[in-house]
Amino acid sequence: MAIDRLSDLRRARRIVVKIGSALIVGEGHPKTDWLHTLASDLKSLRDGGTEVVVVSSGAIALGAGAVGLTDRARASLSHAQAAAAAGQIALARLWHDALAAQGLGAAQVLLTMDDLEDRRRYLNASATLGKLLEQGLVPVVNENDTVATEEIRFGDNDRLAARVAQASGADAVLLLSDVDGLYDREPSKADAELVSTVDGVTPDILAMASSASSSGLGSGGMVSKLQAAQIAERAGIALAIINGRGPSPIARAMAEERGTLFLPRRADGARKAWLGGRLAAAGAISVDAGCGRALLDDGASLLAAGITRVDGEFSRGDLVEVRSEDGTAFARGLSEYDAADIRKIAGLRESEQAEQLGYAPRSAVIHRDHMVLL
Repeated sequence: MAIDRLSDLRRARRIVVKIGSALIVGEGHPKTDWLHTLASDLKSLRDGGTEVVVVSSGAIALGAGAVGLTDRARASLSHAQAAAAAGQIALARLWHDALAAQGLGAAQVLLTMDDLEDRRRYLNASATLGKLLEQGLVPVVNENDTVATEEIRFGDNDRLAARVAQASGADAVLLLSDVDGLYDREPSKADAELVSTVDGVTPDILAMASSASSSGLGSGGMVSKLQAAQIAERAGIALAIINGRGPSPIARAMAEERGTLFLPRRADGARKAWLGGRLAAAGAISVDAGCGRALLDDGASLLAAGITRVDGEFSRGDLVEVRSEDGTAFARGLSEYDAADIRKIAGLRESEQAEQLGYAPRSAVIHRDHMVLL
C-alpha cells in the first residue's frame, strides 16, 4: 500500500500516533477537552480499519505540576524521575477516560531504550504490542522515565515512536507537533515555506531543522523528528508531522493535506531494520575510501584491511558505527571482535592477522548479514 500524501494515512493497516507534552498539558493542567477530540480522531481511524498505537508524552509535565516542581528542578534526573512516577498515573487515567468515551480500551506500555536495543527484549515488546492490538486495545506507550538514566534514555518520544512502529509492524508514524511540519528555514521567518513531501532525509533536509521547541515542555524538536524519520524510512515506514494544536487535529490535517510527509526509502528485513533503528552505538570504526565503496556499492562485509581507525571501547557483539575518512557515519553493525583486537589487525590482510591475534581470524570484522547501511 503506497502512502504518497497525508490523506493516505487513513488506509494504513497500522499507525503509531505520537503526542508531545505541550499538546496534552498546559500550565500544569491536562487539556482534557482537546484530548477527547483527538480520541475521536483515533476512533475514526479504527472505524476505517486502521489499528492505532499511541506514544504519549506528558508524565513528567503532569507530575511536575502535581508536586510543585519548577522548570529548574525538572532538569535534574532524580526530580524528573520522581515527577514521572507521579505523573504517569494521571496520564494513564487521562488516556483511559478519553478512549473509553469513544468505546475503546486502553493498555499502558512503559519502555526503556534497553527494551528496544536488546534483540530479545525487542521481540518481547513486539509480541506484547501485537497481542494488545489483536485484542482490540489501544496501546498507550511512554518512555519509562522513572527508571531510565541519562545514558540509556531515548530522551524524546519522536524516536521512540519510530522504534515502536518497527516493533509493532506499523505502516506509518504520525507525529503531532506545535508547528505544521518541516519548514525550509526557521518557521518564524516571513519567507519560510512548509515542505510537503520529503523523499529521503538528506544533509540539506537536516540543515532545515531547528532544535528549538516553542513550548519549553517537551524534550524534542525538529531535529529529533528528522532522526525519527530516518529510522522510519529505512524500515519502509512512512512518517508525517502535523500541527496538533486545535480540536480534531488528525482529521483537520488530512482534510487540508497540511503537514510534512516523509516517504519510506526502502524496506529492510526485520533484523536489519532493528539494527538500523538502534541508537546507542558502543564505538566507531573508520575505513578507507576503497573499503567504503565496497560496502556501499557491492554490499561487502567489513574486512580489517580497510580499517584506518577505531574509536571507543566495545566488545564482540556490540553495535558500532562505520565511518568514512571524513567522519561521516554510513553504516552500523555488530562487531565480530572487541575494540582492542580490531586495533591489532587494522589495515592487515587475513594472512597477517593470526600472528597479531594469537588465534585464527574470523571471516570479517562486521559480516554483511549483521550490517545495515544508513
